[in-house]
Amino acid sequence: MNQIRFPDIAPDDMTPQQSAVAAEIAAGPRGSVKGPFLPLMHHPELARRLQRLGEHLRFGTGLPPELIELAVLLVARHWQCQYEWFAHARIARETTSLPPSVIDAIARGDTPPGMSAEQAEVHRFCSEVLRSGEAGDASFAAVLERYGRQGALDLIALCGYYSLLAMVLNTARVPLPAGVSPPLPPLPGKTDGG
Repeated sequence: MNQIRFPDIAPDDMTPQQSAVAAEIAAGPRGSVKGPFLPLMHHPELARRLQRLGEHLRFGTGLPPELIELAVLLVARHWQCQYEWFAHARIARETTSLPPSVIDAIARGDTPPGMSAEQAEVHRFCSEVLRSGEAGDASFAAVLERYGRQGALDLIALCGYYSLLAMVLNTARVPLPAGVSPPLPPLPGKTDGG
């Protein structure tokens, strides 16, 4: 049941294309091939294209880092993606101003109290996109006013991109680091699959 479906590929066993893509990923802001990019190395051209999109969404949108991580955490919670949550909760805590109380509430599946106006707008927008596939009129108008159409598209893309990565991580059954317990409790009515 917990068998890894896409085993890591040792550098010596990589094809020339896999080696080139691994080198591109390692040379970028990620610094190494990890997380969802380990199973994605089984499809190096897909890994290359997703890495470029992810690099833009994480580092090139102009959105504040705490709002990017807020969106990623909402996606990880929505898809019950333990690995994505583990990685991005750490990033949010260590490198952004997102309050720990917000992170903890999302982990429980609660709407965090005491968010800033910007955080509340992004939370509502992304929650609606994840729940129904679109943001409602009020949520869209708030994001449009603050970040413009480009910012709204970046938030939609963050939800879609990290949903895809959550599906890769969950389907590939990428394990958490040794000694780390699953950080997310199950949501009522949801299972971990498998």
